[in-house]
Amino acid sequence: MSLLEIKNLHAGIEGKEILRGLDLTVNAGEVHAIMGPNGSGKSTLAYVLAGKDGYEPTSGKVKFDGRNIFDMEPDERAAAGLFLAFQYPLEIPGVATMTFLRTALNAQRKKRGEAELSTPEFLKKVRAVAKDLGIEPEMLRRAVNVGFSGGEKKRNEILQMALLEPRLGVLDETDSGLDIDALRIVADGVNRLRGAARSFVIITHYQRLLNYIVPDVVHVMARGRIVKTGGKDLALELEARGYAEYQEEAAA
Repeated sequence: MSLLEIKNLHAGIEGKEILRGLDLTVNAGEVHAIMGPNGSGKSTLAYVLAGKDGYEPTSGKVKFDGRNIFDMEPDERAAAGLFLAFQYPLEIPGVATMTFLRTALNAQRKKRGEAELSTPEFLKKVRAVAKDLGIEPEMLRRAVNVGFSGGEKKRNEILQMALLEPRLGVLDETDSGLDIDALRIVADGVNRLRGAARSFVIITHYQRLLNYIVPDVVHVMARGRIVKTGGKDLALELEARGYAEYQEEAAA
């Protein structure tokens, strides 16, 4: 069963077209990796799916769990189970990580018509998840991402994702700036969340992340569309040969 279905998607920002007829289908339980050079439209795809301001679809269709995603506001998409992990997580001075997490979790529960978690219920849940991810309690008391290392910021996003339990996690270059230890921690968090009902779209430049999060499908993106799809070995091919031939193919 397809969880995400994209057909002939065109989209851009400030009148500049970036996505030029993109097609992609992600079934429930699958992990898809999207690789490509800078400027190919990978992050634009993530932002369009999440409903980020300024990123406007001009034609095409996107269905998420059978619903037209463009009929849904960003908070509705999140409540329906779409999670975007940013390449550069935002710092939020003055807002404690625990407060942020509880507000986000209860906002989604309320949107779905579920009861909000009490403080004891939330504390029990967040402490258990944080322990599984190797996150120290002291980190949860700090302001959101303020003074965090790159690895801590990404680990914090994985914590958010684990708490929110989305149907589809879109990771936009989550390996950017991470050392090997941090990369393994983040990958372990993602792998813990893999399951038959949850899918991932992992956007990355490099194959190294895919040593730890093994994808079911690998796509090559160039000039705003997917130009090749294959198995995990395609990532190794890209690492060895680069993207030049695919950019030429996309331009033809």
